[in-house]
Amino acid sequence: MKKVLFAVLVTAVVLFAAGCGAKQASSSGPTTRLLTDATGIDDKSFNAAAWRGIVSFYGDTLDKTANRGKLYDVVTAQTQDMYVPNLKQAADEKYDLIIVTGFTWANALNEVAPKYPNQKFMIVDVDWVNQPNVMQVTFTEHEGSYLVGVAAALKAKADGIKNPKFGFIGGIPGPIITKFEVGYVQGILSVIPGAKVLDYYANDWGKPELAKAQAKNWYDSGVYVIYSAAGGTGNGTIAQAKEYRTQSKNVWAIGVDSDQYADGIYAEGKSAVLTSMLKRVETASKVALDAVKAKTFKAQVVVLDTKGDGVGFSSANAELGKDIVAQVEAARKDIIDGKVKVLATYAEAKAAGKVPAGLQASDK
Repeated sequence: MKKVLFAVLVTAVVLFAAGCGAKQASSSGPTTRLLTDATGIDDKSFNAAAWRGIVSFYGDTLDKTANRGKLYDVVTAQTQDMYVPNLKQAADEKYDLIIVTGFTWANALNEVAPKYPNQKFMIVDVDWVNQPNVMQVTFTEHEGSYLVGVAAALKAKADGIKNPKFGFIGGIPGPIITKFEVGYVQGILSVIPGAKVLDYYANDWGKPELAKAQAKNWYDSGVYVIYSAAGGTGNGTIAQAKEYRTQSKNVWAIGVDSDQYADGIYAEGKSAVLTSMLKRVETASKVALDAVKAKTFKAQVVVLDTKGDGVGFSSANAELGKDIVAQVEAARKDIIDGKVKVLATYAEAKAAGKVPAGLQASDK
């Protein structure tokens, strides 16, 4: 009897250990883990959008994540030296899909993906990780940024601002953030040729105090609108705009990736976020998960553009005005119809005379 009981106990322990070491296949859908940088899913921007897409795919809501820990979860890397270990851990646990957000993950993914040839990965914002088990999703951020640039310039004209100045705050310089900046500048200049645009790079995704200090300096010097593409850092711009609009100063922030209207609310029905460039990262999550579920997943570059509703702008703020919204919608249609071509690199845009020299944007 003791021998039989011992054998049962050993079997149970082995089965429990196996279950803890890997995610098991589920009839309710594929399993996935989202890996983010230090700003996490509370950045109210890029990572938040990726997480929103995952949660929605499983029929959950951000308030009720019933399937979290069963079918999906998230791990945040506090430092970049955790990228490779986090990727390996997720692969060892045999998730059906591992999603990483942002180009800072590219080198780590290039290192890890070949070691796990049967593991499916998806990376957002990269098209140069050419591994046979990696789906890459990119966006035409320059097109969406053009639209918010048009909106900002039209609002300045509507408010009768003489010689308005515009600001751009970036996170870490590189070709992706350059697309945001040069698209924004092209949109502004399409409405107000010769308008002055200032730029600043924080070299960090998670330091809102840097953006807040820069925004205060710029607003104090007469900058009317600031657009930030800097992850969690950009929340500092919104904070400063809220503070100043509370004091009745006519300044604005522009949100990015997610609709950040709610983050800018400073009074009932009032937000310091004029509009947001909507980069629908949640769509990237759904595209990859749908492919895994349908067993059609393959290594490819998926481009989500204006025509495919991958990028756009928010009209949530009533102070933007119906007339401006209509004009921005007309610009969006012109992009879709090919009447307007928004250039994606600083070199191209500068050579075409569509942006000024002297910006800090980098194509490398």
